[in-house]
Amino acid sequence: MSFQIVRSSAIPLPIENVDTDQIIPARFLKATTREGFGENLFRDWRFHADDTPKGDFVLNNSTYSGSILVAGKNFGCGSSREHAAWAIADYGFKVVISSFFADIFKGNALNNNILPIQVSEEVLAELFDLIHADPSSELTINLDTQTLQFNNQEISFDINPYKKTCLLKGYDDIEYILNQSEAITAFEANRKDAHFLVG
Repeated sequence: MSFQIVRSSAIPLPIENVDTDQIIPARFLKATTREGFGENLFRDWRFHADDTPKGDFVLNNSTYSGSILVAGKNFGCGSSREHAAWAIADYGFKVVISSFFADIFKGNALNNNILPIQVSEEVLAELFDLIHADPSSELTINLDTQTLQFNNQEISFDINPYKKTCLLKGYDDIEYILNQSEAITAFEANRKDAHFLVG
């Protein structure tokens, strides 16, 4: 699925150093397919031991909704498990915004069609203030222009050019290579021609 523009309200998670075991506890890693992980996203924060919801956790609060997660600094630290990205995507989040991401988590997110947007701590604080003041506030993310818009301001964000292309086109790594077949064929033909002329 290609990623273009996301307009949505956001869910705030103002907790720093959220690690992958908190995102998806290790006991839920037995499955090998990506489906179903969303129901256990932040499992130990969302539910009591008897599986009843914890009313004070933000995902159990109907005041907040949306496909954008705004999280505290150093999101996705800890182990390299890709299941964390699977759980976030399966729950329905398309974008995660933080002031810092663990590198491995960032890569896993991009590989699973989730856009991690890194902003300054000042901008992150503004976002939390905006969402808490008005949970219906809408954020707009334009991947093509690499901009985040909210509260009458526009913030630019960085992304690896290759990963940007994959998200915009809806490619995984293999699909990207397959869609370069004409360019690869032309390159190989030029190499053969060059070798023949040199020979």
